[in-house]
Amino acid sequence: MIAEILDPDLPIIDPHHHLWDFGPLLPHMPDTTHPFGRIARQSPRYLFEELFRDCREAGHNVIGTVFLQCGAFYRADGPPEMKPVGEVEVVNGVAARSASGIYGAFRACAGIIGHADLTLGAAVGPVLDAEIAAGNGRFRGIRHIAAYDTDPEVLGPLAGTPADLYGDARFREGFAELGKRGLTFDAWVLEPQIAHVTSLARAFPDQPIVLDHVGTPLGLGVYKGRQQERFSAWRAAINELATCPNVMVKLGGLAMPFCALGDLGPDTRTDAKTLAGLFRPYVETSIEAFGARRAMFESNFPVDRWGADYATLWNAFKLIASGASPEDKHELFAGAAARFYRLEELLTG
Repeated sequence: MIAEILDPDLPIIDPHHHLWDFGPLLPHMPDTTHPFGRIARQSPRYLFEELFRDCREAGHNVIGTVFLQCGAFYRADGPPEMKPVGEVEVVNGVAARSASGIYGAFRACAGIIGHADLTLGAAVGPVLDAEIAAGNGRFRGIRHIAAYDTDPEVLGPLAGTPADLYGDARFREGFAELGKRGLTFDAWVLEPQIAHVTSLARAFPDQPIVLDHVGTPLGLGVYKGRQQERFSAWRAAINELATCPNVMVKLGGLAMPFCALGDLGPDTRTDAKTLAGLFRPYVETSIEAFGARRAMFESNFPVDRWGADYATLWNAFKLIASGASPEDKHELFAGAAARFYRLEELLTG
C-alpha cells in the first residue's frame, strides 16, 4: 500500500523518463541474467497510459515531463543515421495527445531528447535538423550514451560503447553541431567516467550539458559491495565537474540495479524513508556541489521501477529536500528543469 503523498501540491517537472514497447519483442529477446534484461520483462510496455498513471494518478503534482531517448521506435527503413528520427516522431505523437487537454493540464513529453550519432561528425547536422522538424517545437536536444566499463558484468546487454567516446575527435566534431542549433546534451556515463564529461564541458564551455543519474555510482560486478569505499572518488569527480558552469546534474537513477544500493530490487518494495536514507549521500553531495539552480530530481522511469514505485520515489526525494527553502525546492523539483529544457511555460500556464 502506498503511503500518504508528501507535499502533494508541489509542482514537479519530471525531466527524465522513457517510453517503450518491448511486448512484441520479448519472445525474440535473448535470455540474460543481467538485471537490465529483467527490467524489460518487468515493464514491457511503458507508453502514455502507464506514464499518466504514474505521473497523475499516483498523487504527486507532476505538471509536465521530458522524454529521454532509449532506442525505441526507430524507423525500420531508410538511411541508418536517420532511424532515430522515428523515436522523436512517435514521442511527439504522445506529447500531442497530452497537449489536447482531455487529460487535464498535464503535459507529457513537453520536451523531447532524442539520439543522433555524433561520431558522424559534421554530417550529423541533417539528422539533428530532421529531429527538430519531427519534434514540432518540442525537440530540445540529444543524448549520446558513453557508459563503458571493462567488466562486462556491469552493463550486460547495454555494453558496446568505446572506452572514451566523449574524447573522440569525430564525436566532438558532431558535438559542435548542437551549439549551432541551440540544443542541449544529456550525458550518461558511469562513475569512473565522470571526468570524461568534465573534459567535454571544458572543451565546449557554452554548450549546456546535464549529467544523468548523478554519474551512476556502481555496485555490480567488480564494484559489488564497494560503494562506501568508492564514495570519496565519486564525490571528488562530482565536485570537479561542478566547476563547469555549463553543466547541471540530475538527481536520480539511484534505484537502478547498476547502483545496487541496499537490497533494492523488483522483489523488494521499501518505504520512502529507507529510500531517502540510501539516496541522501549522493543527492546532498550533488546539490552541495552544483547548487539547487543546477540540480533537478528525476524519476528515470520505468528503469528505476527496479527499486521503487513512482509515488514512493518522489516521496523519498521530498524527504531529502524537506529542509530546503521554498525557493530551492522549486528549483529542484521544477525550476532547474524548466530552464535547462526551455519549458518555462509549464510554470506559468
